[in-house]
Amino acid sequence: MKNLFYGYENDQSDYSESINICRECRCENILFDPEMGERACQNCGLVMQERLECLENDASAKFEKDQSGLHTGMPSTLAQADKGLSTLIPYSSTDVNGSTLSLKQRQNMQTIIRWNKISNSNRSYHRNLKNAFSVLLRIKDKLSLSDPVTEKSAYYYRKVLDLKVIKGRSIKGFVVAAAYTACRESGVLRSLDEISKAVDTDRVFAGKCYRLMLRRLRVRLPEIDARSHLTRIANNAGITELTLRKAAEMMAKLKDDAVSCGKDPKALAVAVLYGACLVKGDKVSQVNLSRAADLSIVTLRKRFQDVRTVFPEIPNGPKEVV
Repeated sequence: MKNLFYGYENDQSDYSESINICRECRCENILFDPEMGERACQNCGLVMQERLECLENDASAKFEKDQSGLHTGMPSTLAQADKGLSTLIPYSSTDVNGSTLSLKQRQNMQTIIRWNKISNSNRSYHRNLKNAFSVLLRIKDKLSLSDPVTEKSAYYYRKVLDLKVIKGRSIKGFVVAAAYTACRESGVLRSLDEISKAVDTDRVFAGKCYRLMLRRLRVRLPEIDARSHLTRIANNAGITELTLRKAAEMMAKLKDDAVSCGKDPKALAVAVLYGACLVKGDKVSQVNLSRAADLSIVTLRKRFQDVRTVFPEIPNGPKEVV
């Protein structure tokens, strides 16, 4: 399709006539494209009129979008001390209209800027949030947590801070506790040890903070399903899909037995995987499985004895000396 551009003509009548009659072939079959805003000749394809963008209309349209809330900048977030709604006053010697400020006005602006900076960090509450959320961002980066999990962690930490439970205790411990609670609630497989190692804090004290936070906030978390650890451990250990399916069947039966009550879900998962490997004849050592699950071999052997009480048909594995 030919696209010829013509300038505006002085004679308005000639211009209106050219819209209805093609200048190239004098054809009157003119088509209008409502999506593109163009008028084109059906015979020769000449574009008779294009959509004209008006700056004022575009500015008014943007203003209407801003007023409707579609384009209002970055969204607010709980993972920042000021929730992403901070006030930034730049240093400038002119006002919004471009007029030069007087000496007294510049002095007043400098005073306002100074007090704005002081007010953002003059309370221990804000300083606590800044320190805590810097630790939370480190956990997010090292453990690859999603934004919803980070938002939920920040929500729990703010709740604990409002109850003044953190006073006299470690900020890192409660940040780890809040992140672990959010991971448990969202179904993300992150242990308390992993989160504690990410920020180099004491795991025992983080566990105390976690239990204290659950009591004060009265949070009821879902039980950890041991089957959720099977795929992760199997991928780390290089176990085949056939063996993984057998382990899933054994785990479904083991869950209904009283032997699984009170046991670590990860330890049960690695023990069931080892039993499934023995049933299917896969040569996987206890050392590799324990390293894939980040558990000790002693824990694996103890839980494997519990699994054999439910599945006596599992053959004896080779004796391994560590």
